[in-house]
Amino acid sequence: MNWTIVTVFVVLFGGVTILGFAAARWRRGDLDLLHEWGLGGRRFGTVVTWFLLGGDLYTAYTFVAVPALVFGAGAVGFFAVPYTIIVYPFVFLVFPRFWSVAHKHGYITAADFVRGRYGSRWLTVAVAVTGLVATMPYIALQLVGLQVVIGAMGVGGQGLMGDLPLIIAFLILAAFTYTSGLRAPAAIAVVKDVLIYATILAVIIVIPSELGGYGKVFAAVAPAKLILAAPTAASLGAYGGYATLALGSALALFLYPHAMTGVLSANSRHVIRRNAAMLPAYSIVLGLLALMGYMALAAGVKQNPAYADGFKQFGSTFAVPALLMASFPDWFTGVAFAAIGIGALVPAAVMSIACANLFTRNIYKEMIRPDCSDAEESRMAKMVSLIVKIGALVFIILLPLQYAIQLQLLGGIWIIQTLPAVIFGLYTRWFDPRALLAGWAAGIATGTWMAGTLAFKASVFPLSVFGYTVPGYAALYALIVNIVVAAGLSLILNAAGGERRDETAAADYR
Repeated sequence: MNWTIVTVFVVLFGGVTILGFAAARWRRGDLDLLHEWGLGGRRFGTVVTWFLLGGDLYTAYTFVAVPALVFGAGAVGFFAVPYTIIVYPFVFLVFPRFWSVAHKHGYITAADFVRGRYGSRWLTVAVAVTGLVATMPYIALQLVGLQVVIGAMGVGGQGLMGDLPLIIAFLILAAFTYTSGLRAPAAIAVVKDVLIYATILAVIIVIPSELGGYGKVFAAVAPAKLILAAPTAASLGAYGGYATLALGSALALFLYPHAMTGVLSANSRHVIRRNAAMLPAYSIVLGLLALMGYMALAAGVKQNPAYADGFKQFGSTFAVPALLMASFPDWFTGVAFAAIGIGALVPAAVMSIACANLFTRNIYKEMIRPDCSDAEESRMAKMVSLIVKIGALVFIILLPLQYAIQLQLLGGIWIIQTLPAVIFGLYTRWFDPRALLAGWAAGIATGTWMAGTLAFKASVFPLSVFGYTVPGYAALYALIVNIVVAAGLSLILNAAGGERRDETAAADYR
């Protein structure tokens, strides 16, 4: 055990724990109301929303997984950079409308909006269940970053003792989320981002200088890992997968319940627009994070016997901790590890709150207790947030990590199937809710089948068209099927006529 790293990590982790509990008194509101507990009272301004969304979207798993993908697979790992650039113009144009209609009608989730727009209970439940199922493995994956740094510090052992640090960390997370709601991750996100920016600044200056400059870093990487495989006469090669992964991921990102929660916690639609203009700063950080994969290759950390056990246990995800330990003094490595650890707390807290909001509003209240009081609604959400976190913890402890990765891969394919109901619904009521439900089912089935043919190990499906192979993100192909089915059935059902229910008006979206 490296006591210097552990001490710095524990001190910083303890500090954010205190901050998480103290956040209950920040912008005090009645936490027995769901919008106060689960959306921070919808009172966050531009700066707080920027930190919250940044902490929510750029997670601990991102911190270790993106460099690990570049370390293992090469240039394809950089698809995460263009997708986070594509997404913000989309957010700027679309999500102020979503905020406005949600604020007008008191919607807390995307499924609330679907219920109000279409008046369809089953379409509402489909959107809610999709959000829950897509998000829960994402929570489990936040534990990966925490597990990796705990293992790198030498803390742990066999059986329960090996898992005890992780259990303690998530008990703390569960406690301050229960007491403070969304205010806790919003406050902690500020600390997390300061630590991450400090770490990245040090990384891009110190490590290349130790390795002889960026030229030597790139020269040390195998040429096949520096560029994408070029198209051929029979296939688009890696280009199709790279482009569609970027586009599909961009369309899916803000459909996740935790991203929706961050949007709805803002105090005005102008805050959403300002953040869409400011959040690309995180994309710069993400690009620099990805370069750490090449730095780890150039530093030869995998060949270092001191890190052999870490790579054996965690695979490529150990590349970042190994690089940090090889390049910095122990005290600063402790700071960097704390940034990763705290980077797990913020998104895990927001994701569990978002799942709790969805279950309470769109399953419990919709299907089980439609007459529940505001206080009962809030209590149920708090309990569900605990259950969700416990479920993620049990999942990551008892089951192989590969299962969580595979489910998260499927989650991206599934969540994008809610796009026609949610995003199209912001602009038109032309689609029939029965057609949208059929399209959703067709998209889910198609995307799952495509992932299944790849043994759930990848999401780029080699689609054959007239003898030419077009590799593409399965989620995007499934979305096309979804839209075609929804549009075709809507033509038929609209021609047949029938009652339309919509509690929103055109003025609500402005």
